[in-house]
Amino acid sequence: MAYPVTRLRRLRRTEALRSLVRETRLHPGALIAPIFVCPGEGARREISSMPGVFNLSIDQAIVEAREAAALGIGGLLLFGLPERKDEQASGAWDANGIVQQAIRAIKNEHALDSLVVVADVCLCEYTSHGHCGVVKKNSTRAEAYEIQNDASAALIAKTAVSLAQAGADIVAPSDMMDGRVAAIRAALDAAQLEPTPILSYASKFASAFYGPFREAADSAPQFGDRRSYQMDGANLREAMREIEQDLAEGADMILMKPALPYLDVIHAARARFDVPMGAYQVSGEYSMLQAAFARGWLDRDHAMLESLLSIRRAGADFIVTYFAREAAKLLG
Repeated sequence: MAYPVTRLRRLRRTEALRSLVRETRLHPGALIAPIFVCPGEGARREISSMPGVFNLSIDQAIVEAREAAALGIGGLLLFGLPERKDEQASGAWDANGIVQQAIRAIKNEHALDSLVVVADVCLCEYTSHGHCGVVKKNSTRAEAYEIQNDASAALIAKTAVSLAQAGADIVAPSDMMDGRVAAIRAALDAAQLEPTPILSYASKFASAFYGPFREAADSAPQFGDRRSYQMDGANLREAMREIEQDLAEGADMILMKPALPYLDVIHAARARFDVPMGAYQVSGEYSMLQAAFARGWLDRDHAMLESLLSIRRAGADFIVTYFAREAAKLLG
């Protein structure tokens, strides 16, 4: 019935009423905090383009993990900065690699058992050229190169096994090579790691919003770009095909990246797929909000929570966000 019989404002009069009928809710357990792990001891280096985010040595990463657990945050997503890089990304699948060491250290702390440890599975942080796979040069010209799909998938699968053997609860391939989920599933099963789930970055778009991350992870490509393997931002239907393919290959969960510029993709995937689904509020989304906060252009707490709420409302079950600790303090 229409106004004046129907008055939608009746249920907005008080906070108690608004809370009672609230359709979408945020809670700390639905947040995952990214952590960048670097060699050394006592290292805590702030990333200039990401205020409040640090490259952390393992001992300092444990401090961050303890705070995350105390706040009720659901999990951590680990990235690594190796001491050395090479064309085969050997630091990614080294049993004593930086992330493998960090996983074991976290798992040795029983107070951190509430945290789900997610290991990012990619090669870009570990390759000398900064690409997410094996590079074949077609000539002496820097732009004349090709990312070898199947050779890359083999190394990505090898990396996933190494991370799972170190104790990762979830492995999360973020490379966007064709067939990498099938390769990972087969490799995990062959290594008797059948219980390890795969969280696939199923629709990862070639985005301008990754810039600050590349500083954080020291992973900028030394030549060319990643548009031959990351998705074209114009393609929604193709994103659905990517998700379908990854699920058919054995992905247990999917992750959408970036989040805010692609809320329509999150919404479309939620309507179509009945699997656990997350979204990654990426570095550029975080940094542009931080810049606005620093200038007093936006209210920090309200804008931060509103941005996260929009991602949940679009359909994400969980959110990877650099705001995880700040948001958890407000939501707790």
